[in-house]
Amino acid sequence: MKVWIDQDLCTGDGLCEEIAPDVFTLLDDGLAYVKEGDKVYATAKGLPQGAEGMANIPDNRLDAVIESAEECPGECIFIEP
Repeated sequence: MKVWIDQDLCTGDGLCEEIAPDVFTLLDDGLAYVKEGDKVYATAKGLPQGAEGMANIPDNRLDAVIESAEECPGECIFIEP
């Protein structure tokens, strides 16, 4: 499973980072991004973002990522097979 964030919809609330800090991070622009280990999928970090910047979800974190998507006020978190 993979996850990505549509930064155009992100409200910067930070709930995703609170629920799954190993998968989501907020950058200096106040928006959330997905990450895999040290790789942050953001053009500011030299990697694609949005639908082109999908991070793999660790099997043991799938429930937390789903919860993050459900709780997100911007409805900007997308989970794909």
